[in-house]
Amino acid sequence: MKKKLAFLFTGMLLLSACSAAPKGSGSDTSGSTGSGNTSGDTIKLGMNMELSGAVAAYGNQEKEGIEMAVEEINAAGGIDGKKIELITKDNKSDSTEAVSVTTSLTTKDGVVAIVGPATSGAVKASLPTTTKVKVPLVTPSGTDDSITVQNGKVQEYAFRTCFQDSFQGKVLAIYAHETLKTDKAAILGDNSSDYAKGLTKAFKDAYEGEIVAEENFTKGDKDFQAVLTKIKDKDFNVLYLPGYYEETGLITKQAREMGIDVPILGPDGFSDPKYVEIAGKENVN
Repeated sequence: MKKKLAFLFTGMLLLSACSAAPKGSGSDTSGSTGSGNTSGDTIKLGMNMELSGAVAAYGNQEKEGIEMAVEEINAAGGIDGKKIELITKDNKSDSTEAVSVTTSLTTKDGVVAIVGPATSGAVKASLPTTTKVKVPLVTPSGTDDSITVQNGKVQEYAFRTCFQDSFQGKVLAIYAHETLKTDKAAILGDNSSDYAKGLTKAFKDAYEGEIVAEENFTKGDKDFQAVLTKIKDKDFNVLYLPGYYEETGLITKQAREMGIDVPILGPDGFSDPKYVEIAGKENVN
C-alpha cells in the first residue's frame, strides 16, 4: 500500500511541477498560481480534508495515508532533489468551507496540487477553483461520476484514485441478486447527497429484481422510525442504504429494533468502524 501511495504522489507531483513551469519557459501559466511554487528546496502539496465534522473519520484516515506517503518520498530523497512540504487544512466536512480551503491553498499558499476533499460534494464544489487556476486536484474517495466527466467533457484538472458510483452501485445490485439470491429490494437513501443519489440510480439500473419501496432521509437525521415504518410491511428481502455511516448506522440499529431482519447492503460510506459502533455489532450482517 505504501509503495502504491508513494507512486501516486510521485507521478502527481512530477506532473504538477512540470505544469507549474515559470513564465517564459514556454508553458502557458496564464490564470495559474502554480508559477514558482516548486522553487527553493520544497514542493508545496495541499491537503483539503474533512478533519472535523460529520465525516471526519474518512478525512483523518486519508490524512494518515497522505502523511505516510509524503514521509516515505522525502526519506527517499524527495522529487528531483526537492522535499515535499505538506500544507494541511480542515474543510470541516462542509462544501462551502472546502471551497475556501481550496482558494487559500492555491492563491495564498501556492501549492502545485491538492489531495482531497474526501467526499463527492466537497470535491465538486472545489473543482471550479482548481480548474480556473490550473492546479490538479486528486480525491482519494470522491466517487460521484461527474467529478471527472461532466456533460461528456473530461475535467482536465480532476483526478481520483477510487472507483465511481456507477460501478459501485452496479456491483452491489449484482451481489444482492446473484449472491444473496434476493428478488425484492427496498431502498432508503440520502436525498441530500449527490453521492447517495448516484448510488441509488446505479443500483436501480442494474438490479434484476423488483424495487418494492424507495424512501429518503436527509443528512443529519437521527430518528428513522417513521420512514422505516413505511417500508416495514412491504415484501422485500434486501435493504439498500446508500449514504454515510452516521445515518446508515442509526438506520441499521433502528431497523433491527423494529424487526427488519433482511440483509442490509451499503456502499463505501459504511467503511468505517464507527458504522459498526453506531449500528451495534449484533445488528450488522
